[in-house]
Amino acid sequence: MYVSIRETYLHDRVAPVSNRVCEVVNGQALEVLEHSRRFLKVQTDKNQIGWIEDRAVIDAKTHDAFIRLAQQHKDDPVAATATLRDDLAMHLLPGRETERFYLLAGNTKVQLLARASAPKKPVEMIGPLPAAKPVEKGGSATSASGAKPEAQKNPAGREETEPPLMEDWWLARDAQGRVGWLLGSRLDVDVPNDVAQYGEDQRFIGCWMLAKVTDPEANTPDRQVPEYLTVLAPLKSGLAFDFDQVRVFTWSTRHHRYETAFRLHPIQGYLPVRVFSANTASGGVPAFSFLIANNNDVTTDSATGITRPTAPRTIRYEMIDTRVQRIGPDLAPIPVGRLPGEKANPARPAKRARGR
Repeated sequence: MYVSIRETYLHDRVAPVSNRVCEVVNGQALEVLEHSRRFLKVQTDKNQIGWIEDRAVIDAKTHDAFIRLAQQHKDDPVAATATLRDDLAMHLLPGRETERFYLLAGNTKVQLLARASAPKKPVEMIGPLPAAKPVEKGGSATSASGAKPEAQKNPAGREETEPPLMEDWWLARDAQGRVGWLLGSRLDVDVPNDVAQYGEDQRFIGCWMLAKVTDPEANTPDRQVPEYLTVLAPLKSGLAFDFDQVRVFTWSTRHHRYETAFRLHPIQGYLPVRVFSANTASGGVPAFSFLIANNNDVTTDSATGITRPTAPRTIRYEMIDTRVQRIGPDLAPIPVGRLPGEKANPARPAKRARGR
């Protein structure tokens, strides 16, 4: 067995009053000597023997599954980097009820590899509310508890159950090479503060440096200011795509602030986003690419909940000075990807491009 919580003590007996034998910590291996109801008698590598609750450990099979997960994803490209808000456990699969092992401390930096969605509760716990006598309130039927029932009838008279609430999870890798799934709402994608302020009620999915410009009045040691590519998504979990907006922030040497040089929205984009150098007649320039689905043809992995395009299209852009333009073999139109019920913004007159 392996300790799966941060730290605990072995005790000399299973009783309301007992003595501590020694402290054991997350990841420590223990040899099982005896099984009891809810407790295990174990021995450490220093031959210290005591009792521990079975909920505080995982078995060797689960431990080996985490090792295999790390081996499978040790060379995966990094989609983004993030910082944990507080202590967070790595899970074997997305979901709060799945096996967990490694416990990462708050403020730990991790590499994000892939995003997935999972029900907020186990599927078997989600279903129609128990039958109750309806109570009329304002013309609508509610249960005796005052909540609307989850099971409702469609026009054909058949009962339907509302879909479960979803939450996002990230497959992540830490500095030690350990890999597991982390709850997305408990981490923050690394974005410079000067750029993060332009989130506009969206969440950043990734941020990459494209180039640097020189500003004699910049508040940096070398007077060099980075320019960034970002991708963002609505403040909603369980989306079938990773982001719906691509935005490039360049630095104005005239106004000494970040300005939007390029914005593509709304789309349905997928990771990974790649930043590279494109060759032009005047030399290499910053460029980037991302994926979209071909005719909304996507598949969702039944085990992890990762949604990917079946036949992805690779969309490429290059940036020359503050001008971002489409390049590459795929120059076909990018379909609009609005959320259900989302309305288009009214057309605005085009603005003249602003210089640095």
